[in-house]
Amino acid sequence: MEEKTMPFSGKDLQKMIIPLFLEQLLVMLVGIADTLVVSYAGEAAVSGVSLVNQFNTIFIYLFTALASGGAVVISQYIGRKDSKSAGKSASQLLMFGTVFSILIAVVVLAGNKGMLRLLFGKVEDSVMDACVTYLKFSAYSYPALAIYNSGAAVYRSLGKTNVTMYISVLSNIINVVGNVIGVFVLQAGVAGVAWPSLIARTFSAVAITVLCFRKKNEVAYTAGWICKWDTDCLKQIWNVAIPNGVENGIFQLVKVALSSIVALFGTYQIAANGVAQSIWSLAALAGVAMGPAFITVIGQCMGNKDTEAAAYYLTKLSKITLLLSSVWNLLIFLFTPLFLRFYALEPQTKQLVIWLVLIHNIFNAVAFPFSGALSNGLRAAGDVKFTMYVSVLSTIAGRLYLSYLLGIVLDMGVIGIAIAMVCDWVIRAVIFIWRQKSGKWKAFQVI
Repeated sequence: MEEKTMPFSGKDLQKMIIPLFLEQLLVMLVGIADTLVVSYAGEAAVSGVSLVNQFNTIFIYLFTALASGGAVVISQYIGRKDSKSAGKSASQLLMFGTVFSILIAVVVLAGNKGMLRLLFGKVEDSVMDACVTYLKFSAYSYPALAIYNSGAAVYRSLGKTNVTMYISVLSNIINVVGNVIGVFVLQAGVAGVAWPSLIARTFSAVAITVLCFRKKNEVAYTAGWICKWDTDCLKQIWNVAIPNGVENGIFQLVKVALSSIVALFGTYQIAANGVAQSIWSLAALAGVAMGPAFITVIGQCMGNKDTEAAAYYLTKLSKITLLLSSVWNLLIFLFTPLFLRFYALEPQTKQLVIWLVLIHNIFNAVAFPFSGALSNGLRAAGDVKFTMYVSVLSTIAGRLYLSYLLGIVLDMGVIGIAIAMVCDWVIRAVIFIWRQKSGKWKAFQVI
């Protein structure tokens, strides 16, 4: 099948993928910058931020799952050339996302310390104090995150990924400058990192929302639909978002449970795991960045009922992801010793970080492109329940059980947790590749 007969040319994919990659790069660099800057406030602060980030990710992934459900629906309507229905879906996504995130924020703010004690009750008092401070500021930013994700879903569905990239650049400049001022000038510790994140996320939410109201866009928000509740429209989004949300929610709950296990290994292992996770996030961005590209391309193809093109792009995008991930993970590992020079950590902690990054990057290069990015393509086609069942079972039977066995029973500590993580990826990768080749995903209908 010649590429010129397809709806997306190589140049179209390039214009979509490069901004997504650069945007994710900026986001991940800020994550490393947060950990780097706060490390100068002590290892207790690093540990606190690391533990809370694991907790936060549960809700962040729920917002992302909701936005992804909206992106699938919007992309399919765009593929069908139905801009009115796409705009209606986008408006309903914004409305529901805002309400949902506010409710989550209220619950977290009301029970933050109790939740943290339940999860991380055995950590040192200084670490717990850092956790409480960072979690409060994070909860304030939940609505901004949900609103930004809703708007970003619209622009990514249109293939205009450069817009979200530009917003990310400005947002991250605000964040980084704020971190430096907060920690080194104001000496505010954890709060010095948390405040800039809140301000930056608020800026992103306002900016993307204003842009989404522009009527010259193919898909735009409509005030009338934002103020209404349309169950039929929301069901289309929920049908994709709920299985994805369940999958991601359980996945993140397991990660929080694993954080509780990590908390038993001592401050130096907690700190090493926190720093490694920041570097892991940077290394994983190739696969993560390709996820929205799968949703846009496969969603539009399936909305146009062009399953032949969808199959073609599932294979093509998978190959691009594998190549990009392999090169990027190797590069990040080679630069890891240089990164660690900027961290105020003990030599023992730095050595452990290097081992954790090595384990992660090898499998992130060869397995994650199929366990992560490819699964987004299957979801965009409507094959959401299968991906949910596979991911949930793999996460519990693979990652959670193996983490307990390797980390605690065999006393491998955070190294055992890392090995269990990559085993989970391999299991899902094998099954999703089989699902793609079976062609069963072609039979689903979202809109």
